[in-house]
Amino acid sequence: RLVKNMIPRWGFIKILVVVLVLHVQITSGNDLRNSGVCKTSSNPFSALFSSLQSVWRRIFFTCKSKASTGYSHLKNPVNSKGMSTSKEEREGLQLRGLLPAGHTPLEVQIENAMEQLRSKSNDLEKYTYLQTIQDGSEELYFGVLGRHLKECMPLVYTPTVGQACIQWHQIYRHTPRGIYLSIEDLGHVEEALSNWPQQDIKVIVVTDGERILGLGDLGVNGMGIPVGKLALYTACGGIHPSVCLPVHIDVGTNNIPLRSHPAYMGLRSDRIRGEKYYELLQEFIQAVQKRFGRTTLIQFEDFGNTNAFDILNRFRDQATCFNDDIQGTAAVALAGLISSERLTKIPLSQHTILFYGAGEAGTGIAELIAKAISKEQGMSVAEARKKIWMMDSKGLITAKRENLAHHKLTYAHESAFECTTLDECVDHIKPSVLIGVSAVPGSFTKSVIEKMAALNDKPVIFALSNPTSKAECTSEDAYTWTSGRCIFASGSPMPSVTVKMSDGDSKTFEPGQGNNAYIFPGLGLGIMAADATTVDDEALLVAANALAQQVGDEQLEKGNVYPELDSLKSVSAKIAEQVAAHFFSAGLSTLRRPEDLASYIKSLMYNP
Repeated sequence: RLVKNMIPRWGFIKILVVVLVLHVQITSGNDLRNSGVCKTSSNPFSALFSSLQSVWRRIFFTCKSKASTGYSHLKNPVNSKGMSTSKEEREGLQLRGLLPAGHTPLEVQIENAMEQLRSKSNDLEKYTYLQTIQDGSEELYFGVLGRHLKECMPLVYTPTVGQACIQWHQIYRHTPRGIYLSIEDLGHVEEALSNWPQQDIKVIVVTDGERILGLGDLGVNGMGIPVGKLALYTACGGIHPSVCLPVHIDVGTNNIPLRSHPAYMGLRSDRIRGEKYYELLQEFIQAVQKRFGRTTLIQFEDFGNTNAFDILNRFRDQATCFNDDIQGTAAVALAGLISSERLTKIPLSQHTILFYGAGEAGTGIAELIAKAISKEQGMSVAEARKKIWMMDSKGLITAKRENLAHHKLTYAHESAFECTTLDECVDHIKPSVLIGVSAVPGSFTKSVIEKMAALNDKPVIFALSNPTSKAECTSEDAYTWTSGRCIFASGSPMPSVTVKMSDGDSKTFEPGQGNNAYIFPGLGLGIMAADATTVDDEALLVAANALAQQVGDEQLEKGNVYPELDSLKSVSAKIAEQVAAHFFSAGLSTLRRPEDLASYIKSLMYNP
């Protein structure tokens, strides 16, 4: 009634003036009781005006807080530039007062970060420090990685990531980094994916944590692997971090000591297998495609042998996907063998190859080598496989062995001899190439390596198991026991070795690291550039050959069959160009091929 009487007398404009005056009084911090409206607390209107003031302020400042984007922008590591944010950007993004007044260029921040990094006492501390940087600013984090890749890669990924996964439940930073799905999310996977703030996702790395590197079942702790892999997609392949999404699928763990730890963050139950497991994976694939698009790249990572091959075979025609342990490792190893031909002078098809280890990595490498030989010689893949022998924990795989896993059957050759030890197999098969993917440290003994040296002028010895603690031999073992004649590569970085040669001179070798980061970032960039619908085997062969083409004579002279790690971004761009060209020519792309493919790919690359 009071308002109705006031409106005709004062008019609407006068009411707005009064409201504005009250608003200024309240939000400026003036207490109504001291402004003459209410002089004493005994005034009956005192409590009313005080309450009015409190409510008004709360409403106004809540609305203002919601409207302000500055703080949330600064807290989002994808957007935040931190102290390198310019004065103009600070004004436009409402950052006044949220940063110190000075401006620190990105390059200065990078060098300061490296100084701090180098002061840490161990690699896990360095890993944690780098994650702290990533939590604050992706630009600074990838600036550090990009300019110091050779130094930082072993900290971001293998071997340090292995220790990080072992202790993930202890070093977890409570910072949202990826999607954690579990069997309890069955029926709600799309809802979980929709909760991720970035929705233009192009690349996903997913694991269920069952076979983390050579460390075994680490359950939800395996999330460190997708996080690390995607860091390399950006640092080495130039794929923008905002389009990358790490995912862990928790179906339990059979690692009883781990799941019994009070701080363990995953499901405390045995692994679920069978129909329910695949129902969750199927829902995940469908939800990804519905939410992010049919051609979103899905990289399967560190799934156990019991599931890895089946998952790849189930989904490779349904989705744009590949398994890095099976296919990425294969392409890297094949590239090393191709580039080693320039040292051995022996074509791939004339080698006899022995694998120590017949899991997903071993059989994946073997299969891609067989396809490369088939293509080189114009023979069938079945015929090419006869150049390749495999050993598992029970000995040489032959046709006489019973109850072999499905992925081993194609390498169960007819053989007149049986052997259970590596020494015996080397004696009988007389390999020119020995590849270790067993995760059995020290299995390439002095006896084995000396036999390889006796059989070959330049034996090829690849100890590819990760992390370093699981390697079949060290670089020092290989070079010393062959008097510097071997061509050596490892899965994790190993130190250079100086050896006295047969002519009496000393020579320093810098072993190559058969790191999957040589392949998957460029492969992923090529897939993204072409918007490819399928990742076929030919794409892996193209990537392997593209990598081998970029190994210079200087590298080979040092004994390194791979390019310099610091050149990985340019290496990835060239791999991406050739891979994308394959997808366009094979009709596996949804896009029209750009006239200048190389320039187009470079335009897609993120360079902080």
